[in-house]
Amino acid sequence: MNKSYGFIEITGVVAAMDALDIMCKTADVQLASWERKLGGRLVTIIVEGDVAAVTEAVETAVAKAIKKPVSYAVIARPHEEIVKIVELSASRWKKSEVQGDE
Repeated sequence: MNKSYGFIEITGVVAAMDALDIMCKTADVQLASWERKLGGRLVTIIVEGDVAAVTEAVETAVAKAIKKPVSYAVIARPHEEIVKIVELSASRWKKSEVQGDE
């Protein structure tokens, strides 16, 4: 599989979860990471999979999400620096999950 990333930036956690649900049900993609900014008012969801699946997932979520995304993108075969940024984001997200369980 050639890894690709799909990004959707949307206002609100509920809208972001709706978009993520649509993406995961539409195509064979997995959540790579997510970020909340401005106290959760702006949420970025990052999914990964092959380029066709990621493209289908993002396009469907843009069309059907309960809110219109602020921005979105698909990056096919991301540069290694993009991969590092997504992995750093994922490591912070996973670290906060572990700390929350303690």
